[in-house]
Amino acid sequence: MTEVVAALIWDEGRFMICQRPVTKSCALLWEFVGGKVEEGETLEEGLIRECREELGITVNVGEEFFDVVHQYPDILVHLTIFNATIAEGTPELLEHCDLKWITPKEIPLYTFCPADKDILEKITEKFN
Repeated sequence: MTEVVAALIWDEGRFMICQRPVTKSCALLWEFVGGKVEEGETLEEGLIRECREELGITVNVGEEFFDVVHQYPDILVHLTIFNATIAEGTPELLEHCDLKWITPKEIPLYTFCPADKDILEKITEKFN
């Protein structure tokens, strides 16, 4: 199983989503910033590194928000999403095609990666 981390970054009632590049699996679907945890990293360290690599920001990692196991056709992932805040920097599109700040009510307007389905339902339940 592959350990994956993601950040649920809030700003004034909206949270950040990123659009995957056309060259990657789940091309052009929306997701939370994050990625695979490397060997020897804690989940939090992996999340900090991924946010720096993908958006050029430093994040403060908060509490775990939710975790889910999802089987894609080619990989089984354990995805843990943490509440996070931007500590330093302004998000840049270093890997993604686009970035949006959306409210929980706007979730249905976007097509997300399959592993995010349960996380999005939890956000809707908690914040709508």
